[in-house]
Amino acid sequence: MEGFLKGLADVNGAVNGVVWGVPALALLAFVGVLMTVLTKVFQVTHLGHWMKKTIGAVFKDKHVTTHTSDKSISQFQSLCTALAATVGTGNIVGVAGAILMGGPGAVFWMWVMAFLGMMTNYSENVLGIYYRRKNSAGEWSGGAMYYLRDGLGSKKGCKGIGKVLAGLFAFFCLFASFGIGNMTQVNAISGNMMNVFGVPTWVTGVVIMVLVGLVVVGGLKRIASVTEKIVPFMVILYMIGTITIFFLHIDQFVPVFKAIFKGAFGMQAAAGGVVGYGIKLAIEWGMKRGVFSNEAGLGSSVMVHSNSNVKEPVKQGMWGIFEVFADTIIVCTLTAFAVLSSGLIDLQTGQLMDAFSNLTKNDLVATVFQQKFGVIGSGFIAVSIMLFAFSTVLGWSHYGTKACEYMLGEKWTIIYRVLFVAAVFGGAVMGDNLAWDLADTFNGLMMIPNLIGVIALSGIVAKITKNYIDRTFRKLDVKPMYSAFPDVQAAQEAAPDTEEDE
Repeated sequence: MEGFLKGLADVNGAVNGVVWGVPALALLAFVGVLMTVLTKVFQVTHLGHWMKKTIGAVFKDKHVTTHTSDKSISQFQSLCTALAATVGTGNIVGVAGAILMGGPGAVFWMWVMAFLGMMTNYSENVLGIYYRRKNSAGEWSGGAMYYLRDGLGSKKGCKGIGKVLAGLFAFFCLFASFGIGNMTQVNAISGNMMNVFGVPTWVTGVVIMVLVGLVVVGGLKRIASVTEKIVPFMVILYMIGTITIFFLHIDQFVPVFKAIFKGAFGMQAAAGGVVGYGIKLAIEWGMKRGVFSNEAGLGSSVMVHSNSNVKEPVKQGMWGIFEVFADTIIVCTLTAFAVLSSGLIDLQTGQLMDAFSNLTKNDLVATVFQQKFGVIGSGFIAVSIMLFAFSTVLGWSHYGTKACEYMLGEKWTIIYRVLFVAAVFGGAVMGDNLAWDLADTFNGLMMIPNLIGVIALSGIVAKITKNYIDRTFRKLDVKPMYSAFPDVQAAQEAAPDTEEDE
């Protein structure tokens, strides 16, 4: 087994170097810039509007939270399921890893990718709603594979390439669901349960496997029902903990943010004294962990956003903006401040202090909390990681199910779910580094065809956005753009308008 794992690690390392090389990262950033420009910096110019229509609407618009009687889910459920998949170990362990590998400056590049990723995620969700179709069970099916096949594929001479890229995306997503959405998450749970409570990894694996199985077997409706209860609780709980640390370390506010900005542009000493290399690491790890955290550009969360009962593509797109904002700008930033203000990290080099050189990314944040709150603090982080990771597994089980449905048909989804649940145990006992490295690789592999699709259909996103703005803000009498398919468009136009507008 040891030889097999070493060989797997070697192969994965070679592939990872390609999919997360400079060209791929440049493509990711380019798409974010492109969609920000084409939508006229929508995430800033319409900040108040998308805030009002997302988190603001949860408290006053019953249509956002009301459960549906059909196969669709509410807008709030779609957000919670998407956040369940994105707010995971990347927000705790991933941020710690980015700082250890790229220094404080990596946090700045996480912010940059989040700002651009807001519009990448927005665009993915707009396209997901616009090109979604219902399957034989009456459930919406949407995602990058559908807008690649039916959107890119509808362009002259692109039918073949659209189908090929759609198939590749679904294939990569299927395997990514076992990596980013399963093994790495459970690996973090088992590691923390062992370190904090002394629970053997195999015991954690069995318990989590049973719990995941009980939820996943019920399909999207059950997953959404569970995540809408877990996600708000876990995010608020974790924010209370990190905000407490923030105020306890408020005197470190200026030094921490100074170190972040200096590290981002190489204006301080780097490990080994090589400043240029320090900048490269900050950008690379900030971008990689940023994407790992919020998944903007992967085309993953659109698969659950497409199941929303919303009919307006832009409205679901705005939930995508909020998703990235909440995940990275809020949660990841709070984690980063807790780590950088703790005294465990040398703010000049980004390296661990000598007294804490044995710490890994898995136990760094727990140590920060243990310093302030004793065993209760480390236990708090262990529970937080458990909730974050468990919810991520639930969310990604839906993504993998949709990829399987696209590739093999609905009948095969039950087999996928069985394999997915079984993989939970493997993630619990797998070596830490290999699990994370595999997740990184499949992230990159599914990102590439998705971004090609977003670029090819960027004009459509711009038209849909303009159509929405014309109707909502300029009060122009123009036909809404709900769907690329005449039958779905007609059905949506005929459906009762339950969505509140300004």
